[in-house]
Amino acid sequence: MSMLKEFKEFAVKGNVVDMAVGIIIGGAFGTIVKSLVSDVIMPPIGLMLGNVDFSQLFVVLKEGSAPAPYATIAEAQAAGAVTINYGLFFNAVVSFVIVAFAVFILIRSINKLKREEEAPAPEPTQKDCPKCFTTIPIKAIRCPNCTSEI
Repeated sequence: MSMLKEFKEFAVKGNVVDMAVGIIIGGAFGTIVKSLVSDVIMPPIGLMLGNVDFSQLFVVLKEGSAPAPYATIAEAQAAGAVTINYGLFFNAVVSFVIVAFAVFILIRSINKLKREEEAPAPEPTQKDCPKCFTTIPIKAIRCPNCTSEI
C-alpha cells in the first residue's frame, strides 16, 4: 500500500503535472503545425511550382504486384511497391522548421523575462550618518545635521 501512496505523491507533484500539460499542449501544437504545413503553406508553394502536390511526391524503388506507374503513394503501397516518399519528408522538414522557430521564440521570451527579473539593484544614493543616524546623500563628506565629518 505504501508504494501506491508514494506513486500518488509523485504524480501530484507540480513538476509532473506541468510536464504532462506541456506534453499534451505540445502534441496539439504539433497537429496544428502539421495541418498548417500540409493544408495552408504547401498548396500555394505547389501551385507556384506547377500544381505539385508535395505529399504525393515519391520514387518507386521496387514495383509491387501491379505494374507502375502509380498515381499516389496509397496506390503504390496497396500494390506492395517500395517507395521513397520524399514529398512527405519535405512536409515534415517544413513542419520541423516551424516548430523549431516557435520554440526559439518561446525560449527567447523566457530568457528575456529572466534577464528582467535578474536586473541588478540600483546603486544607493543615500547613506546614514554614523554619528547622528540621519539619512544624507552618499557623496556627502560632512553631515548637514550634526556637522561631523564622514
